[in-house]
Amino acid sequence: MTVAEAPPKEKTDFVRLFLTQRIPLLAVLIVLVVVTFFINDAGGYLTAPYDFDYMSASLINAVPLAMLGLAEMLVILSGRGGIDLSVGAIVSLAGMVFGFAYGMWGWPLWLAIIATAAFGALCGAVNGFLVSYIGFPALIATLATFYAFKSLAIVINNQQPISTEPIQQLFSLSKSVEIPIIGQYIPDIPLGIFTFLLPTVVAVWLLMARTAYGRRLYAIGTNDVAARWSGLPVRDTRFKAYVYAGLISGLVAVVTVAQFASARPDAGVSGNGMALPAITIAVLGGVAITGGIGRVAGVVLATLLIVWLNAGILLAFVGNEGSQYQLLALGAVLVFAALLNGLTNRKYGGAQ
Repeated sequence: MTVAEAPPKEKTDFVRLFLTQRIPLLAVLIVLVVVTFFINDAGGYLTAPYDFDYMSASLINAVPLAMLGLAEMLVILSGRGGIDLSVGAIVSLAGMVFGFAYGMWGWPLWLAIIATAAFGALCGAVNGFLVSYIGFPALIATLATFYAFKSLAIVINNQQPISTEPIQQLFSLSKSVEIPIIGQYIPDIPLGIFTFLLPTVVAVWLLMARTAYGRRLYAIGTNDVAARWSGLPVRDTRFKAYVYAGLISGLVAVVTVAQFASARPDAGVSGNGMALPAITIAVLGGVAITGGIGRVAGVVLATLLIVWLNAGILLAFVGNEGSQYQLLALGAVLVFAALLNGLTNRKYGGAQ
């Protein structure tokens, strides 16, 4: 009787790399998705060209998705079942506040943006207080505030959007611009990437990687009991995670108002809303739903994967069928991400 041979060490290391290092895995998946749609485009199976110009234009959808994915990352990292189902409703309500401030009251744009972000942070503080200090489960607390914020967004202006001239002029923030020096060689990039997404990505990365708060957040997400015995301010750290998530949601509200050229009371909750895609992106990006594990780069790459996958699906079907298959793809990706995270946690102790 012969003993089964062990798998080669190189193969084991390769599997371990792609299970524990989410960044390489996401990069490979992005390449596979793009190459697949390029091949289908070359074969004439798509309803319109899937090229670099189309991919660049679709990045306008990445701005709110990636920002909310980072917001979800912060609250999920805090542990204890951390999640925020209200981010879409905060986007709707904060968008209406921005519509009043900039579109109707005539506030300067910079002041209206700051006020909207502050209002979003206030909404996040409500969530944080309920979860961190009252002890409500995050799922119940944020579901309750989702309904509250959604209702307020609808009734605050009698179910009417705000589409005054100053608001309509904000549509220019959604246009694509040419990058200096190299712009003639690559497609134009949506302006929102530079004005909102990149600053948010840098700010969250600095917060998590270069501050004591970021280290505390990872610590309480991994084991809040041990963190409490170590003298860390567990409640305050978790509370601030929800505040930061609300602040980011307030900035997303400005983005959506500019994209729609209108402050809509249903901007963040129409259809399937913004919360569930944001949670999917966070989990796909390697954020452990149990808390304590997650990276900014993973969320960004997961956003690119979802956006370019959805963009290709729209061209693969005639009419509105593509949008329905997008939902199927989103569900499949969420299941895949959850299974992958579970497998990684059992075998190697989590993805990085």
